[in-house]
Amino acid sequence: MRLSSLADYAVVMLAAAARHCGASCRLNATLLAGETGLPLPTVQKLVSKLSAAGLIESARGTGGGFRLARPPAAISLADIVEAIEGPIALTVCVDSARHDCAVEGACRVKPHWGVVSDAVRSALAQVSLASLSNPPVLAAAPAPVHGREPSRTDLSSSPSPALVGESQVSF
Repeated sequence: MRLSSLADYAVVMLAAAARHCGASCRLNATLLAGETGLPLPTVQKLVSKLSAAGLIESARGTGGGFRLARPPAAISLADIVEAIEGPIALTVCVDSARHDCAVEGACRVKPHWGVVSDAVRSALAQVSLASLSNPPVLAAAPAPVHGREPSRTDLSSSPSPALVGESQVSF
């Protein structure tokens, strides 16, 4: 499963908008195109789609531009993906408006695809634009081993590349 380039670019663009000022100020497509490296026509197309989906508010003319319609913490990755891709449905049979599956009448898996699609949507809904616009959290330092801090020797004497970064304890 892979997002389209347009959905990926929408996430990149909105994360940049959230870093700039969240929902508190107006930005323009030229600024975001320059910052993200996305082509200006693509940013303009995304502004239109995201505005139609209610994720951004846009205004034309002097002082125009666009801003997030809600705070970054209130916009989820699922919201962005659905604004560009439409409803999250992993198979055609999950979309109740479509009936173009050749085995739809006899399929025993069909009842389960809705549950799977809901699980994917739920996972995407748990990731906020605010979290996507911040640097990732670095891994924690190694925990003390049996009441002592790992020594430099412990961390560098790993016998295999698979254990790099893990402490070695000798008894």
